[in-house]
Amino acid sequence: MIVGVGNPAASARSERQQAPHSRVNNPLTEVPLELLHQRRSHKWRNFPSDVLPMFVAEMDTPLAPPVLAVLTEALQRGDTGYQNPNGLPEAFAGFTDRHFGWAPDPGHMIVVPDVLRGISEVLRMVTSPGAGVVLNTPIYAPFLTLIPEIGRRVVPSPLQRAVDGSYGYDLDALDRDLARDGVEALLLCNPHNPTGLVPTPTELATIAEIAHRHGVRVLSDEIHAPLVYPGHRHTAFATVPSPAADEAIIFGSASKAFNLPGLKAALAVAGGDGAWRVLRSLPPDVPFGAGLLGVIAGEVAFSAGDAWLEALVRGLDANRMLLADLLARHAPAVGYVPPQATFLAWLDLRALGLGDDPAATLLERGRLALASGPSFGPEGRGFARLNFATHPELLTQGVGRIAAPAADR
Repeated sequence: MIVGVGNPAASARSERQQAPHSRVNNPLTEVPLELLHQRRSHKWRNFPSDVLPMFVAEMDTPLAPPVLAVLTEALQRGDTGYQNPNGLPEAFAGFTDRHFGWAPDPGHMIVVPDVLRGISEVLRMVTSPGAGVVLNTPIYAPFLTLIPEIGRRVVPSPLQRAVDGSYGYDLDALDRDLARDGVEALLLCNPHNPTGLVPTPTELATIAEIAHRHGVRVLSDEIHAPLVYPGHRHTAFATVPSPAADEAIIFGSASKAFNLPGLKAALAVAGGDGAWRVLRSLPPDVPFGAGLLGVIAGEVAFSAGDAWLEALVRGLDANRMLLADLLARHAPAVGYVPPQATFLAWLDLRALGLGDDPAATLLERGRLALASGPSFGPEGRGFARLNFATHPELLTQGVGRIAAPAADR
């Protein structure tokens, strides 16, 4: 544990003691727009300057003040060496206990560079070469490439889409798909990306029962868990009363909720003793690849970031409803159901006649960068994903860039 003035845990305790109930301004309006264009991240450098980027899951926010403070201290002391877990597992356990009623054992967690790397390494250990991995499509696009890259097969089990555009789990189909020959794992996205679906405890219990009955290991990506909107509640898969939860491995990180993806630190968490027997055998180079600054930032985010996170979720909640209003007024043919979680909008653009990949058309005609719908699976044809974690002014501009090509057509 780092000691002295730069101790992240000490900073976190101080922050909670000084302002436990302070109200924070909306982080989505705190960064001057001109400064966003000076950022050097993938979001702001991947396209020419006339393109409005709303594609990758990166937020247009400042750092949470306690995170900024602890990173500044780390840089001032030149603390940029190789990572040590420090207090990140304990901070994560405290956060999940406060927010989800889940208190995992910090001693049964492994730091990994990011959720994708953690999932790929765990899948190598718990599945056989050529084994099937079930995904609930449309699904986070990198999952569809990661699984073949490690020599496994994607087995789609599509979500159900209701007439109103909302999504839910097709549990009968999932039962059939988990029973298929060679299927050895179910990779859940909880909450779901790109639809924003938050499964209920009852749904997760049924999923766990099905997985246990078919002898299928569950891996649960819960990176968006802190970003759930009023009226919904995240359920950690490890809290489901099922033997499948004991064998499950859960992945979490501060990277999405606190906008830290470039700092590279996440956690693989054992649901129980059965899962810990797997995690403790991970190759040592996997945790070694995480970043120290990511560990330091994540520890303080989980320990002292609640007030900032609460303000962020309020701002995101306002933006998801602003998006609904803007689309209703300027592009009413676009299908949009406000997500139950995440800062990602799954837009049905089929009525606009912009082709199977409307994101490509909108990039060319509207200079708007959205995530390509077909990259999330065949169910994404005619769809696109929009990131609304931005200033309301930019969100308004984005809808205008959707409306204009549609009107021209």
